[in-house]
Amino acid sequence: MNAPRVRGTALDVSGLPTYGFSHRSLVWWATLGMIAVEATVFALAIATYFYLRSHADTWPLAGKPPDLLWGTLNTVLMLASALPNHLAKRAAEAHQLRKVQLWVSICLAMSLLFLVLRVFEFRALNTGWDSNAYGSIVWTLLGLHTLHLATDFYDSAILTLLLFIGPLEGKHMLDVSENSFYWYFVVLAWVPIYLVIYWAPRLH
Repeated sequence: MNAPRVRGTALDVSGLPTYGFSHRSLVWWATLGMIAVEATVFALAIATYFYLRSHADTWPLAGKPPDLLWGTLNTVLMLASALPNHLAKRAAEAHQLRKVQLWVSICLAMSLLFLVLRVFEFRALNTGWDSNAYGSIVWTLLGLHTLHLATDFYDSAILTLLLFIGPLEGKHMLDVSENSFYWYFVVLAWVPIYLVIYWAPRLH
């Protein structure tokens, strides 16, 4: 980082970067605010699930719990994706372009795989979105998280393309860092949703 220079009686800060990482960035605070809003939506959806369950004699309604295979496989991969995502974040904050390109590309490929597996998850829910209250809330929970996966995949694809073809500016490393920060939320938010969708119906 270039140090500010004294030019005459004025302090020359033209050599300083125009962005910062973590809490020094306005984008970080904006991302944190968005995470807070979206976490509230997930919490309300989960609360709705248990509210509906508390008013039902049997759960699931007229069906069996979702199959565990695809949801569990996606969960394992999602947790594993935290590593390349973290490495991409560290490389971006160190301005190591080649490493950023590598780890972001791996993260993007994993995001695509998540979406493919999510199709099989929906098919293994053993209920339709319009079957009953149980089906509606399960599809809502899975749909909300899928929406986050899809939007993050789109953002990551655009960012990855930019990293390879340019024009590239230093602030794009900030974009990589904040995209990784948001991915932490996507992964962590899935854990309680997974437990609710796949294991709550199996508890008596």
